[in-house]
Amino acid sequence: MAVNASKPRVSEVPPHELNVRKFVESRASELEGLHSVVAKRLNNDFRSQREKRKRTTGHDDRVARKKFRKKRRVESGHPSSKDCLAKLEKKVSRSKRRSIEFKKNPETRFCTSGDGTKRLRTHIWHAKRFSMTKLWGFYMPLGLHGRGRGSRALLKKLRSGVLIHDASYYGTVQLEGPQDKLLLVLSSVMVPSPSKHDGENFDENLSGNIFGSAVLHHTGKPSSPPIAPVTYMWRPCQRITTKEVHNVDMIDELRRNSAGTAFRQLWLCIHAAALTEACEALTYACMDLTGGSARCISLEGQLGKVELIGSKASELLEKMLLPACCVPERLWYLKKCNADDNSDPGKLENAPVSINIQISSSSVIQLTVKDPRALTKKKQSIVHEGNSCNLFCYEEVETKTPTNSSFQKLESGSVVDYSDLWDVCEGICPPMEESVACMEKYNQLNEYIGLGIKKFGNQNALKSKCSRYCPILLLKHENPADHVTRCSIILPLSWVKVFWNALILNGAHAIGLREKHWIACEIGLPYFPWDYPDCSAYSYIMEMDVTATNQKMTQCPSSQWPLEIPIPPPWDCVKLNFVKSLSEVDKSLNHIRQHGPNDDLRGNLVRNAICKLSETTSIPFEGFMARTSCRLNNFLNTISANRLLLFPRMKDQNISMHKFMNDDELLEHNADVSEMNRGETQCFLRVRLRAYKRGVFEQGAMVCAPNAVDIMSWTRSDCDDHQLQIPQSSLESYFVQLPSGKWELQIPENPSTRDSYRHPIGFITTGFVRGRQVPSKPMAGAHCEASLISRLRLEQWKMLPVRRRRKEIYVLVRNMRSTAYRLALATVVLEQQEEDVKFM
Repeated sequence: MAVNASKPRVSEVPPHELNVRKFVESRASELEGLHSVVAKRLNNDFRSQREKRKRTTGHDDRVARKKFRKKRRVESGHPSSKDCLAKLEKKVSRSKRRSIEFKKNPETRFCTSGDGTKRLRTHIWHAKRFSMTKLWGFYMPLGLHGRGRGSRALLKKLRSGVLIHDASYYGTVQLEGPQDKLLLVLSSVMVPSPSKHDGENFDENLSGNIFGSAVLHHTGKPSSPPIAPVTYMWRPCQRITTKEVHNVDMIDELRRNSAGTAFRQLWLCIHAAALTEACEALTYACMDLTGGSARCISLEGQLGKVELIGSKASELLEKMLLPACCVPERLWYLKKCNADDNSDPGKLENAPVSINIQISSSSVIQLTVKDPRALTKKKQSIVHEGNSCNLFCYEEVETKTPTNSSFQKLESGSVVDYSDLWDVCEGICPPMEESVACMEKYNQLNEYIGLGIKKFGNQNALKSKCSRYCPILLLKHENPADHVTRCSIILPLSWVKVFWNALILNGAHAIGLREKHWIACEIGLPYFPWDYPDCSAYSYIMEMDVTATNQKMTQCPSSQWPLEIPIPPPWDCVKLNFVKSLSEVDKSLNHIRQHGPNDDLRGNLVRNAICKLSETTSIPFEGFMARTSCRLNNFLNTISANRLLLFPRMKDQNISMHKFMNDDELLEHNADVSEMNRGETQCFLRVRLRAYKRGVFEQGAMVCAPNAVDIMSWTRSDCDDHQLQIPQSSLESYFVQLPSGKWELQIPENPSTRDSYRHPIGFITTGFVRGRQVPSKPMAGAHCEASLISRLRLEQWKMLPVRRRRKEIYVLVRNMRSTAYRLALATVVLEQQEEDVKFM
């Protein structure tokens, strides 16, 4: 068939409306033929066959018809019409009422239940998939349903995917006032405090380019129990104006004082378990130290936080976040897609903009990004010229990405003129409702194919209260592991659900509190409050564990009750005068070297050493946790024990661990380490443990001091596994609970039992992650007494030849309900890094 090329080709466009009647009339013959075929096969019996009917009563509407007739009689003037009508009107069920409530998305505050328990904006999403628990005033996602397993699949997703966690339960506190006053407050309540001696880090932190981490204390009490670890960040000076200062008297004072410092704002992100206590401490510090020139404002219920963890977190952020405008003073930077450095400036300005996540750790970036529901597969927002309401449409429509200059024009009709998350106190418009966004997409698709637009309520009234752009803060945390990237998105609370759904649909895997604890153990970070036993939040979480354990015991017969163990661990059983008894072990080691490892001689010598230990008495726990190298060094100087073999990593310290490890003369010189006097303050250090050969370390397990015989027996090349156990009979009497509820350590009196007794020097706060199968061995987190673990290192270095000495320290670990000891290697965290204040 010949085709006339000169004739212009006319595109056939679908009609605007379809006439169904004309369509049926044109196809009447075909429909009649089809009907005759079906009638012939069914023998003209079009009734539904009884055996193929659904076995339900959904087709029976007699009850509904009866109720309708009764209502008609009531409305027609029945004598008892009011009473009958009141009975017929049923109350809306609780599930429907809650569903209607959760579908609302107010600008601020959490939804609460009858008892005041708050719910996250993602509560419905989590409640359908996770086990929920009431914790810290919230309904929290504990973890996936089941027995608390699934760590192997989780760690696989950590290495090859993205994990997401809704951390909106974290509260934000804002400090505002003169810069020197705020620095005075921070130096009084934070350890480590921001200091000019930090050099470049202090300047970067003060300018708002990076954020810092510290442990919050009460005013002027750095040696008192801490409140919680916090993350703090400064607002950049370039973005502060006098309009944003809430206190008018402060503005007048700053103007009168020509030498006064600039007005600054500071945010502190605090865990919900310690938010109330932290707010009280900060408020008191502002009033006591500054006389009211600095203020503390709680932003609880206004900001949300979403955390992303995994190897592909950066890729997901680059895919999801399309900035509309940004702050150029940040370390984060923008790149222009499909444009080189020599391109025309005019063309470069209109090129699509995306985020490059190749940035340094602890960086902060302030952005205003587009609604993630408006992004296409090509990561472009669909915006027609002159019409800001056509954001939600499909790829086929011609696209135009607004630049910074056109951003204000597009937003002038529907959004207030803000572009900074720091102005959240003044109010930020919530996102467009999901139903309205879906209806816009539906209308634009119909308009494209020519089927007309469907009207849906008063959309103009809804759009006037909503925004299509969201201000956010992006934080990139330090990566303790090479394969893990950690980022946090701080955004308005009303936008959390929008970003959550978008991230989940693009491949992020949601996790709860249990899974987050596993990840913290995997990458070597402390997890609040489980790894902060000196905080009041730790006592609260332990009380909940005791309640849960007692509840499980009441649900089974007394004959099946498990062994009762102390929860939390009895930290006061770690005694400082245990150092005195280690000298007896040193003497036994010399005898073993001279006479050989004879079993009878070894048993007698060790028994004598243990008898010396049994004479010690209990000392109450009055210690503290050293989380910075400066704090540990000050403690060593205070007790005149600077020759203890602990090597805190400090910038101005020249002492080398290898120097002591390889020099026997230095070890002999340090053999006269000053012994601790009874009643001295105990200093605990966080250590990481890995099993020497085999073993699973649980939370709450004891870390004990091994004898020289234990180490020699376990580390022999011809020994598969040395078995050291306590008798089963002494397991129940190892810890005895007093009438006051306090647990006391019982030192055995039987000589045969003393041989297997090993004194505790600390406890495990985070156990192994079960079920993991990776080449590296699992790690556990524990806290051990500093002087005891230093003395152990000295004894072990003197015992072993130079080529077999390690930086790690040999310790024994025994689970509370187990009789077997396992050999482990302990690494002091403060010897690997200067500070141990980073947390998850």
